Amino acid sequence: MNSSYQELKIDLLELDIQNPRISQFLDMYGENVTAEGIALALTGSTTDGSTTFSALRESIRVNRGVIHPIIVNHTNEGKYVVIEGNTRLQIYRDFYAKTQDSIWSTLRCIVYENLSKQEIDSIRLQSHMVGPRDWDAYSKAKYLNQLYNIEGLPINTIIDFCGGKKSEILKLIYAYNDMQQYYIPLLEGEKPDPREFSKFSELQNRRIKSALNANGYTEKDFAQWVLDHNIDTAMNVRLLPEILADSAAKKEFLKSNITDAIRKLNTATSQNVDLKNVRYDELTKALIGKLRNVPFEEIKALKKEEDAGASKRKSLLYELKDSLDDVLSFIEGE
Repeated sequence: MNSSYQELKIDLLELDIQNPRISQFLDMYGENVTAEGIALALTGSTTDGSTTFSALRESIRVNRGVIHPIIVNHTNEGKYVVIEGNTRLQIYRDFYAKTQDSIWSTLRCIVYENLSKQEIDSIRLQSHMVGPRDWDAYSKAKYLNQLYNIEGLPINTIIDFCGGKKSEILKLIYAYNDMQQYYIPLLEGEKPDPREFSKFSELQNRRIKSALNANGYTEKDFAQWVLDHNIDTAMNVRLLPEILADSAAKKEFLKSNITDAIRKLNTATSQNVDLKNVRYDELTKALIGKLRNVPFEEIKALKKEEDAGASKRKSLLYELKDSLDDVLSFIEGE
């Protein structure tokens, strides 16, 4: 990809409507939006998004310009489309509109000539999936879903572009699809809060979905719990199997939320066993020996989940497997 450094006038630069944050805004409000509408999509509607934008804006103002050039695609039609740096372009536009100071009339750019779709995807993924100016998780998942499920880009190609593990990328995609299929319809046209995405990301844990199904619930029920604030924190979603297996905790959860339900869990057993100072390899050896000698009748009970205790033990085994998969995937560099 050939490129050159250029100082371009801001009125020559066009915002990238394929940017996930912008396209998300267009999905909701249609394509006939103003530049102000695009700016709203870029700045974000949440407190965290507004704070990040304000910090960037102030840094650019104090330094009288950007430190890192934006990335632009010069198309065959003569357009200069911003691939990476839409927020910085909008900040320059705002400053120039208010001050008419010539310092804000041009912007430092790395200009590529007629990039292919694949090259643009590569730049976006490298800049915002693993780079210092990463998108929020919901925007990442939306873009990954677009590439993988709609455009059919192979998962290995996506990994080549942005790095990371296959399991992590698929987790984002699956969480996005669960949110779109089960949660968005419940909003009845209201704008979704991207911060809720982390709850659906936690849901992708195999033992959590297994526990839902074992207790007669589905992803649709989970989405309703998110809407009703029964799922009040993403971090505690991983405790759903234990909550659903405990009658008192389950009752409290359905009446209020996960945080209150946790207080109902019987933690006496775990409090009586302190293994914090035991080496993980010693624990592993002991656990291997224990699992190899589990009676067949116990295994059948786990398979059938004949009681709440069996369901809880099965969920713990899935949690152990997921933890081991994460460690081994990192070691093997998948």
